Amino acid sequence: MRYEERTRASRRMFEKACRYLPGGVSYSIRYFEPYPVYVSAARGQRIRDLDGNEYTDYWMGHGALIMGHGYHPIIEAAVSQLREYAHIGFPHEWEVKLAMQISRMVESVEMMRFTNSGTEAAMYACRLARAYTGRKVIAKFEGGWHGGYDCLHIGVQPPYEVPGSLGILEESLRYTILLPFNDLEGVEKRVRNLDLAAIIVEPVLGAGGAIPAEPEFLKGLREICDMLGALLIFDEVITGFRLSPGGAQKLYGVKPDLTIFGKILGGGIFPAGGFGGRAEIMELLDQIRRPRPHERAFQGGTYAANPLTTRAGYTLLKELGERPEIYQRLNQLGEYARNGLEDAFSKHGLAAHITGIGSMIGIHFAKKKPRDAKMAQQMKDMEMAKRFFRHALENGVIYLTPEIPHLFISAAHTREDLDNLISVAEDFVRRNATP
Repeated sequence: MRYEERTRASRRMFEKACRYLPGGVSYSIRYFEPYPVYVSAARGQRIRDLDGNEYTDYWMGHGALIMGHGYHPIIEAAVSQLREYAHIGFPHEWEVKLAMQISRMVESVEMMRFTNSGTEAAMYACRLARAYTGRKVIAKFEGGWHGGYDCLHIGVQPPYEVPGSLGILEESLRYTILLPFNDLEGVEKRVRNLDLAAIIVEPVLGAGGAIPAEPEFLKGLREICDMLGALLIFDEVITGFRLSPGGAQKLYGVKPDLTIFGKILGGGIFPAGGFGGRAEIMELLDQIRRPRPHERAFQGGTYAANPLTTRAGYTLLKELGERPEIYQRLNQLGEYARNGLEDAFSKHGLAAHITGIGSMIGIHFAKKKPRDAKMAQQMKDMEMAKRFFRHALENGVIYLTPEIPHLFISAAHTREDLDNLISVAEDFVRRNATP
């Protein structure tokens, strides 16, 4: 049955939403044509819409729900905390426990500060890098997404040289430069002779299409930063605690100076973010050692490290740290899905390639397998991608985005779920491959 015929309640809700929410949504990425699904229930790897249609979810809360929807231990911890105290505006034990847990799991993190989102964490990390180095320039990568902070909101999608939003002043981007992903020689050329404070990078491009860094690339960035006296910042908002207990940096064997976290620090269910790194850098935030405000870097927020969020985060990270078998299974499922999808698309010669690592999957309707976002975005067949999204949706599979499919596997997903995903892809190929 066609999407419009079986989602009438979602259509009516969207029409109401358009009266009160610009574009009918609270985040443009959640919109797809002709209107988005409105969710009424979620459990495990499934969601249900207002019309009662069920979907296997591969978006998983923007990748935050590594254990699936409604994971019992996190829900129980949150309910218990609600009964005790949810927001107090004073220090409490859970922020300390979560900071300690992160430090135990991530070798490069000696000290932490918590925020309410990944965007905030990126903003404060850049400020801290400038404060520590006394320099101005922040370098980011083409296709890298670090949230809505003005300084970093450029180079996400073509045309890369144009700010990603109205209202961003030229002055805000004066000290931001763009670098080519997976191209060390190109990086070296662009950062030479710059007043470089930091290079910020996603070890695996998220919005850029789940494209992993090549192993030597991140090691090379570490060497460049060391040579120039700049800081290396890893944005692990997506990869942190998803690819391994120690994040992508553990997997790649590269230690950044600062790491940005998000999503999962709230157990995947509460708004959360944070950044951490070497103590000598983080010390610049210390109001005891630096009592005069103008002599330290500021970071704070009313709900930063609130007890509800940090207890949920601690509950999840403690379990992930104690159960390595979770990652073994997730990585096996991810490899199985990538191989199955690659095979499904190649059987009949449809121009599509699969990227990703661990439990992350990217689908690119292109003739060549991309190694960077620029290559992916220049070669992609957007209409084919949208057709596949629609086909998946009408067959009970949902993910985002229609133009750049990137999917996340959770511990709730099964081999049968992935077989169904591969079967949906095979059916699409049979319908769309050129004879």
